[in-house]
Amino acid sequence: MDHQQLHDEALKYHEFPTPGKIKVVVTKPAETSSDLTLAYSPGVAEPVREIAKNPSDAFRYTGKGNSVAIISNGTAILGLGNLGPLASKPVMEGKALLFNRFAGINAIDIEVKHDTVDEFIKTVECIADTFGGINLEDIKAPECFVIERELIKRCKVPVFHDDQHGTAIVTAAGILNALELQGKKIEDCKVVCVGAGAAGVACSNLLLACGADKKKFFMVDRHGVIRSDRPQYNNGEKPSFINDAGPKTLAEACDGADILLGVSGPGLVTEDEVKSLAPKAVLFACSNPDPEVDPELVKRVRPDIIMGTGRSDYPNQINNVLCFPFLFRGTLDVRATCINLEMKKAAMNAIRELAKEPVPAEVVKAAQVDKLEFGPDYVIPKPMDPRLLKQVSRAVAQAAVDSGAATIPMPEHYMED
Repeated sequence: MDHQQLHDEALKYHEFPTPGKIKVVVTKPAETSSDLTLAYSPGVAEPVREIAKNPSDAFRYTGKGNSVAIISNGTAILGLGNLGPLASKPVMEGKALLFNRFAGINAIDIEVKHDTVDEFIKTVECIADTFGGINLEDIKAPECFVIERELIKRCKVPVFHDDQHGTAIVTAAGILNALELQGKKIEDCKVVCVGAGAAGVACSNLLLACGADKKKFFMVDRHGVIRSDRPQYNNGEKPSFINDAGPKTLAEACDGADILLGVSGPGLVTEDEVKSLAPKAVLFACSNPDPEVDPELVKRVRPDIIMGTGRSDYPNQINNVLCFPFLFRGTLDVRATCINLEMKKAAMNAIRELAKEPVPAEVVKAAQVDKLEFGPDYVIPKPMDPRLLKQVSRAVAQAAVDSGAATIPMPEHYMED
């Protein structure tokens, strides 16, 4: 599909037969006078009184427990940049569609216009209790770090910035599986991360939490390797990745690297840099739609490398939809108060293990390939795999229970095989 055709088809899809991608659906009968008496006045007063006495009854009498707010200020929309909150609405509606399609969660988009970060934080804080969880989306760095941290402190419901942690969970799952296939352990690897924004910082933090050696971990931004002898350019997260152990440039950092992760922009990694990577390296170039390096080039000059991208037309697509619907499903099902590191790791490991299981024929057919088998071209599941819902959600819910984040026991249906 060429660009003009994509443009025309996408606009047609979003406009017809009804503008937008989501709608509100009534879940109770509203056909008779008696129905309306129960739905609104005077019947509605009864759950109001119960919730006033016991706020947790909101989970019994309202849709709070199966609802997520997808909230953006439009400052980092996909790869399009800061186009404002209203322009982000199609993306947020798209996320709502994915929440519902893959995990049966009722999600609603909220676009916030604000003058300051504090104003945005206060707005979200004031509406958070309406929902079972908050999914922050398309908020630029470094503000996104401040916003998420502060909202986690202030809100009584889980707050999760998907551009950071959803990306990190899926990326780490793919990298760890690729390393396993290459016969390497992450603690022994030299790691280079190209990109110091929301995704880069979160991916790096999770890889370090999974055992990567900080002494051999190099983060690269547009000015080179993050070191103590250069400015950090007003990003409060960068100082934690300072590494003065040698390389100053991306080219120098790539020399002998076992893992090269790109979460930055198109065409930033050269052929020579690819050639300089360690034998049996892992290269994830996740810039979308154009990766940091052409996968065809990598295949030609370094066939020993296992590669992933953000694109669906190449093997090993790093797609957040493998994570966020199921992460929130498990979180909501045990009414967790937060999404902690244990829950993120549980989601990551569940995704990893699913890739090693035999793939159902319907998933292979939907992927439009001859076969799917754990190996260099299949290190991570396909988004249409129906097993993700049960396996990832259950792992997250169990981790929430085990770590003390859950407020109710595991649902009975999670105990069934």
